[in-house]
Amino acid sequence: MFRLRPALWPTLISLPILALSLSLGIWQMERREWKRDILDRIATNKAAPPMTLDELLRGDPLRHEYGWVKLAGAFQHEHEFYLAARSLKNVVGVQVVTPLRTDGGKVVIFGRGWVPSARKDPAKRAEAQGAGRTEVVGMVRRSQIKRQFAPENDPPRNFWFHVDVPLMRKLAGAPPDPVLDTFFVEAGPAPNPGGVPVGGQTHLDIPNDHLQYAITWFLIALALAGVYLAYHWENGRLTVGGRTKVKE
Repeated sequence: MFRLRPALWPTLISLPILALSLSLGIWQMERREWKRDILDRIATNKAAPPMTLDELLRGDPLRHEYGWVKLAGAFQHEHEFYLAARSLKNVVGVQVVTPLRTDGGKVVIFGRGWVPSARKDPAKRAEAQGAGRTEVVGMVRRSQIKRQFAPENDPPRNFWFHVDVPLMRKLAGAPPDPVLDTFFVEAGPAPNPGGVPVGGQTHLDIPNDHLQYAITWFLIALALAGVYLAYHWENGRLTVGGRTKVKE
């Protein structure tokens, strides 16, 4: 036999906390499944062979985020953009981002890769600044937004901290496009003439820690329930097996 006579204030305090802990645990389990779907899609996209730009643009390009796409056209080197505060093997440099005008006349923002600060000047890496037609393969990435506490982009100084695709395309003379403004392409590891820019700078580190968070919230709920029952047992308000704890 189990009989509980709830005390008013412990119940009013404990029930909302218990409900919140359980709901947060369930929410974290749902988030875990959501994150697993994302990671599965990324793995599928990365493993797929490179698609053409026309294939990418047939639907939502962001469904193919972290997938590979082939581009053919000419780089607009006169519109290079530089992402600041980038390092490679403890050497400070910048990421070079260059618009590419495809054979079909579309302007796609292309992250060519890292260069050391000493070779930021295009004249110091002339081998990779060819003006002719080129074919490249890169990874689809979504246009970035400013992160909290991150510095603002400074377009007049060509000083960037995130890839603002709509603005970069505009500065390159391209008209707004509701699809092309949503993504850019980041170079794969294929080497450039002269060794720079160094591509292959996309590093995926997307944790899925939601199970640990869910377990934490469920344990909090369990501990609270234990404290609640112990309080009622110690105060003679809990009957178990026909026996009541009576305080002396």
